[in-house]
Amino acid sequence: MPRRSLATAKKDKKASKSAADKDGERIIAQNRKARHDYAVLDTLECGIVLRGSEVKSARNGKVSLAEAYGRIKDDEVWLIGCDIAEYFEASQFNHEPRRPRKLLLHRREIERFAGQAKQKGLTLVPLRMYFKRGRAKVLLGICQGRQKHDKREAMKRAEAHREMARQIHRR
Repeated sequence: MPRRSLATAKKDKKASKSAADKDGERIIAQNRKARHDYAVLDTLECGIVLRGSEVKSARNGKVSLAEAYGRIKDDEVWLIGCDIAEYFEASQFNHEPRRPRKLLLHRREIERFAGQAKQKGLTLVPLRMYFKRGRAKVLLGICQGRQKHDKREAMKRAEAHREMARQIHRR
């Protein structure tokens, strides 16, 4: 068997990166509790309008989506309650941490999501924020709130699935 050179080994290591790295996708923040509190019916990737100091702060990972939600106002979608911490070095040119931020969607996507969001009990929830090819993106989900018993049942199902996986792995 021929020996591989160091350069070939480095190329193979780079080639084995995940699919997210191939797209240039780097996750900034995730809303982990959203999948617990809501049943996600559909998702949509959308851009977000950020100021310079917000981008710098996001690159440092200072973003929280815990209390954020989407709102449709005047045929535009806005992200409300997203907390992007102030960028210390920006001083007087800093931004408001919890200001409403405009989300960038096509008109037909807004109409489709608006129609679903107006139905009873459906909410626009940001699931994660990430950089893709240098641009900030938000994965927005159309979600239906879960009752307490639904959450418990989902947790039981997940635990049963993990236990089956453990048993299969042991054999």
